[in-house]
Amino acid sequence: MGRHGDAEMKKLFGFAAMTVLILLLGIRMVTAQEGAEKKKPEPQWMPVSESYVIGPEDILYIHVWKEDALSRTIPVRMDGKISLPLIDDIQAAGFTARQLKEILTKRLKEFIENPVVSVTVTEANSYKVYVSGQVRAPGVYRLRSETTLLQIIPMAGGFTDWANQKKILIIRREGGQEKRLTVNYKKIVSGEDPALNIVLRAGDTIIVP
Repeated sequence: MGRHGDAEMKKLFGFAAMTVLILLLGIRMVTAQEGAEKKKPEPQWMPVSESYVIGPEDILYIHVWKEDALSRTIPVRMDGKISLPLIDDIQAAGFTARQLKEILTKRLKEFIENPVVSVTVTEANSYKVYVSGQVRAPGVYRLRSETTLLQIIPMAGGFTDWANQKKILIIRREGGQEKRLTVNYKKIVSGEDPALNIVLRAGDTIIVP
């Protein structure tokens, strides 16, 4: 080969080397990205408020210090009760975690000397409200602390342009009966009638016409 042929070969080798280098860099970048994705922490449940009232379908973690046989993760049954060794069925729904801790401590004192008990709500499933009608994100909302009407509307994306903010309907079951309350949202916002900003209860349905 002449000088022209040598030059062509050098160009080919140079091009091939550059291609291999680019491929290697690409592989390293993909591997690094995959590694970063693998290192992403798993999403964690935010802790519930201390005022959160336990209800059916909630998941509790009950820990009794130095008593592994009693420590466990346990669901609250639909009748509002949980079952534990030694004390059998006990009412959990209707109490906060702190209140249930005190109840369990008192009951366990019959069997264990100075029991140290902790109660944690690991999954809050019972405090659900339903928002429908003229909001931007209607649906079922699982709440982790006391929430008012004024707070739930932004959570549901706010009102649509056609919403009648003066006639929001709240449907609630109480004592086995259905109760209906019509609320003027604008009076809450303006401060004219702040008492209308009621605290929502589990199972409430909010309809924005």
